[in-house]
Formats: sequence, structure tokens, C-alpha cells
Amino acid sequence: MKSVASSRYALSFGVAAAALAGCGGSQAPLGVPVATPQGHAAAARAPRHGTGSTPIQHIVVMIQENRTFNNLFAGFPGASSSTTGLELVPNSNGTGYIQKTINLTKVPLTSHHDPSHVYSAFLTAWDNGAMDSFNRIKSRKNGLPEGKLPYQYVDPTTIAPYWTIASQWGLADEMFQTQGSDSFTAHQDLIRGGTCISSIYTCQNPSIYTISLIDSPTNKPWGCDAPPGTKTAIINGALQVMQAQGPFPCSNDFANYGSGGYATLRDLLDAKSVAWKYYTPALKHGGPGSSLWNAFDVIAPVRYGPEWTDGHISSPETNIFTDIQNGTLPAMSWVIPKGPNSDHPGYPSKDTGPSWIASVVNAVGNSQYWDSTAVIVVWDDWGGFYDPIAPPTPRDDQGGPGFRVPMLVVSPYVKIGSNSQGGYVSHTVYEFGSILRFVEDTFNLGRLGTTDGSSTSMVDMFDFHQSPRQFVTIPSMYKRAYFAHQKSSDLPVDSE
Repeated sequence: MKSVASSRYALSFGVAAAALAGCGGSQAPLGVPVATPQGHAAAARAPRHGTGSTPIQHIVVMIQENRTFNNLFAGFPGASSSTTGLELVPNSNGTGYIQKTINLTKVPLTSHHDPSHVYSAFLTAWDNGAMDSFNRIKSRKNGLPEGKLPYQYVDPTTIAPYWTIASQWGLADEMFQTQGSDSFTAHQDLIRGGTCISSIYTCQNPSIYTISLIDSPTNKPWGCDAPPGTKTAIINGALQVMQAQGPFPCSNDFANYGSGGYATLRDLLDAKSVAWKYYTPALKHGGPGSSLWNAFDVIAPVRYGPEWTDGHISSPETNIFTDIQNGTLPAMSWVIPKGPNSDHPGYPSKDTGPSWIASVVNAVGNSQYWDSTAVIVVWDDWGGFYDPIAPPTPRDDQGGPGFRVPMLVVSPYVKIGSNSQGGYVSHTVYEFGSILRFVEDTFNLGRLGTTDGSSTSMVDMFDFHQSPRQFVTIPSMYKRAYFAHQKSSDLPVDSE
């Protein structure tokens, strides 16, 4: 994949962005607690994994759904954001278009609007970097322009745990989705850094013959359990999309495209005997790991091998609480929420998503694992919502980078920022491959050779020389007991 340039952007938005500088050294500023000796003793009892050079021995990647950075963090101090947007509208004589500034509408997290966010919608909104045509996206419901629908941001009071985490720990304001697409490929990107199904040679040396998956398959579930005849959409090296022209969404079926193997982080972890789990919801009528929405359902060696039922695919997702409590948290975890807790637009009747994240963060923070863990919270795709920051160029051959999504990092080694609570805002350009690179380096796994090789590691959000910071419980409306007793749901984590 082509390298993503690390560059900053000249911003002139309605929200002031005072840069927060990270502070190294072992002394925390006033108001930022550090770990007690008792905390270090507890951490020493946690299982150790891998041979990495940092104190991090456990990584928990929590995946939420369908929000741009600006949709959740408009107005956050120190971050690049805006409460206004640009739209492209016909001029007065109907001979062309002009840019207009539009005020973004503040809405609760439970707003039931679900804009289109497939690749064609991305291209429209992007408008060659002008970021002014979100209003011209065609609705997937009726084919009409979305109009003002994408121009909104979430009321911070309805997502208070996210803002608390960002204020106390780490927030990245230039994390870009790997592809300008929807959730199917986004979840693949979070386990392998790309969706190229051509030979290894063409995947690593982009050409017109490169073929990658994009958008969603024609049927659900999205994987080897899909009904016969299900097809994927593909994009070639010339960025031409062919809807329903791709293979069945199961990696055994990618060989006809010259695939040299569709390896994921699972292959690297297994090769080094590093323990991993994929925590995913149980459906009322689903199979192991729910398979309606499970990135590893695409991976045939997992779906048809022992890892599907031996605990690597751990269902329900609340099993992570038990593993933390019992001292059996693996080195690497992916955590998928139930549909109602996913932040997916149009799903939640309650604003439970932020509390779900807080409940897992609190479980880690108040456990033996605190001093050896990094919790990474990321939203899988842009969800169709406005964002003012254009993705880096040059574009790569698989339809990306896509738009910004939020990333939160909670760890005793997150750099200490300059605000009174110690929050650090990173302005480094990342994409999902940055997360993979951090995982690979933490456990000395080597490289997959996808965007993990071309992305900047998110390791620069950490200062491993500082004294470990003490965890402070994140307040939330719904607690761990709520999620532990929550009924299973047949609502998919995502439908696009």
C-alpha cells in the first residue's frame, strides 16, 4: 500500500484548538495521580506475554460503530473540530455550484438518522478533498440527496464517558479509517489492515490488477456462514468499484483471485503463541460467536477450525468481565458490542454505548491488569456524518484512507497532556494499520505487509518512561451489572 504522509492541516474552524503538548519524564503535573506501590505489586501478578520492550502486556481493542471524529468530539478542547460545515449548493442562476457554510445541528446519541456511508457516498462527500458535498450523498433509502442530515454532532452530555476518557487519557484527532467504505471492510481492516485479495505481489506493489473487498456483501451474515450465492463488492487498483462481482465472503474463496493468503493478526499471534480472543455478542438464534457480525467469520481457517469453538471466539462479549476477574485476560483482545450498545445511528433507544465502553475500561482499570494494559477504543467507520478534515493524500489502491474516526487510548503510560486532568490529544496521522503495527511491535510479531507497514505506529501516544498513572473510575449511567444482565439481541452490530 502507498505510504500515508504525516502532515498537519491549517485549520480555521469555529472551535479554537489549543495544542496540548505531551509531557515526558516521571513527574505528573498537578491533579494527575500516579500509581501506588500496591498497584505495581498487583500488576506483577498479571500473566506476562511476548517479548516486547514496553510494559504493555495486554491490548484490548474495543470497536464501536459509525461515527466521524467531528460527530462525537466537535468542540473538544485541543482537538481539530468544527461546529459548522461546508455544503455545495446550486448558484442563483442554476449554472453551477457554490460553497456555503452551514451550522451543524446538535443531537442526542440516540438520534435515529442513519446516513449512507458506502464508498460512492464517501467519494461524493470527499469531493476531491473539498469536503463540501455531504449534502449531495444519495440516500440508500430513496436515492434522494441526504441534504442537511449528515451535518450534525452529538450532544456531549449524552456521551459523557467518552469526553471524560478523552479529558483524562488519550484522544487521537487524526485517526483515518483504512478505506472510505462501510463496516464490513472496516472490521476486516481492524484484524488485518486491508482487504486486498490479489496475490501478495500485487497487494504490496499496487497496480491496476490489485483487487480489494469494499462495501458490504449481498447477504448477511458477512462471512463463511452467508447463504450460497452471496457476492462481495470489489475495487481494483484503478479505484473502479464492481458491485456484487467479487467472491463469496469466505477466505477459502479468494484463491481464484490469485490470493497469496489472507493472513490476519491471528496468524502472527498464533505463530508466536500469543494468546488472543475475539469477544463478540451471542444472538438468540445465532451460532458460535454470533457469526451475524464477526470479522473472523470471513477467515475460513478460524471458522472451520478449532478456534471457532475453543474459546478464541468468546461469546457473549461480556465474557471479558469474567476473564478480567479470573485473571485469564489474553494478551490480545478484540471486543465487539451488542447492537444496542454499538453507537450505530438509529439503533440505540438508550445511550448505553458510552457506558458499555466505560464498564470495560473500569473493569481493567480496577484490576490486576491495569499497569500492563492498553485499552484502545475506535469507531469502525464514518457512518455518513460530516467531518471537516480531508484524508491524507495520495490515495491508495483500495479506496482509502477514509474519513476521520475517533480513537481513545486508556493506559497508565498514555502521555500526560497539559490540561488539569492530564488528557493528551495526539495530532499524528494514523490509520487502522497504526493499531496493528502497535500490536505487532508490542508482541514482536513481525509484519503482515498490509497498511501495518505504511502507517505510523500509535506508540507515540505513550511515554513508557513516566511513572504509571493511577486509574480513576470513569463515571457512567449504566454499570457493569446492567450489561452482565442485558438480554441478548438479534439486532446486528451493523447493517452497512
